[in-house]
Amino acid sequence: MKIEILLDGNTATLRISGQIDEDHLTAIQAELRRYRPRVVLDLAEATLVDRAVVRFLAAREGEGVELQNCPRYIREWIGREPTE
Repeated sequence: MKIEILLDGNTATLRISGQIDEDHLTAIQAELRRYRPRVVLDLAEATLVDRAVVRFLAAREGEGVELQNCPRYIREWIGREPTE
């Protein structure tokens, strides 16, 4: 997993690429805290995620973080996950 940060005025885009699993969530969360309040997660290059990541993404989206270029299988999986 790799995180590339693109800053555009008021918005930070975290471009996340590669395989993302539960072990990477701490690093992603740290970057989200660093660049709040306006953060976008660009998932165009995310190749594989696990269930913990899907739940994490769903929760962040519920908090107002935009999921940009979200692969279809991840978007569909988010839609199937129960909300807590």
